[in-house]
Amino acid sequence: MSLTTPSDVLRKTYGDDILLSDDQSESTVYQLLKEFVYENQTYAVMQSEALKKEEEVALFRVISNVDGEYELVTIDDDDEWETVSELYDEMVFPEQDDL
Repeated sequence: MSLTTPSDVLRKTYGDDILLSDDQSESTVYQLLKEFVYENQTYAVMQSEALKKEEEVALFRVISNVDGEYELVTIDDDDEWETVSELYDEMVFPEQDDL
């Protein structure tokens, strides 16, 4: 895998807890676990209480809108999602050479 670079644009702007609303205007608080840049694109790994119970995370692409505000976009491309997921796993569970 290619190298990633840490990022903290969301954390500096919104803090560790980010309130997201879905299409039905339901709001959920997500904890920002990790931000990083891969191939000039910023990604965020977040987790709601419901996801935490399932030991799952949500992956988002971070974009800047026309007003300069950050938006989180769902990653629809399977290959991109898989790559971002693997990169996150490598950060959280680094390979152990002595196993």
